[in-house]
Amino acid sequence: MGCVWHPKYMSELKVSLQNDLTTAIRAKDQLTTGTLRMVLSAITNEEVSGKAARELSDQEVVTVLNREAKKRKEAATAFDEANRSELADRERAELEVISKYLPEALSADQLASIIATAVAEVTASGQSGPSAMGAVMKLVTPQVAGRADGAAVAAAVKAALAN
Repeated sequence: MGCVWHPKYMSELKVSLQNDLTTAIRAKDQLTTGTLRMVLSAITNEEVSGKAARELSDQEVVTVLNREAKKRKEAATAFDEANRSELADRERAELEVISKYLPEALSADQLASIIATAVAEVTASGQSGPSAMGAVMKLVTPQVAGRADGAAVAAAVKAALAN
């Protein structure tokens, strides 16, 4: 069968991250090297968490990347509030490196369209108002996973159901 850690068994995104890490190390790009090492470490931690070690799919790797990106955004905001602009700038630079590996975010129009379709579908089944929130989110979440912030999606669904 072969080794479990062989690239043939890894997600394409993880292999891409590892190849880019090698390139960054050879180019002596410290920012990219450090950021990719942190991301790959987070991916490895996710793989070994739980009862049994496993390889993550590309979608699961994107979830980890989104989590890391969110951490960078929050840290940059915190550093700005503490008047530590040099640290905030570094967090933003790391966020740029991570963003290269994330799928393109949905535009507001695309998100509104997906939500409107889901609301129409749920309303047609007889549910409406705030009580339909769970049903609408169940339809919307798989379509926007990794491409839109969950809190923003929930707020947009709530607003759509209120109308």
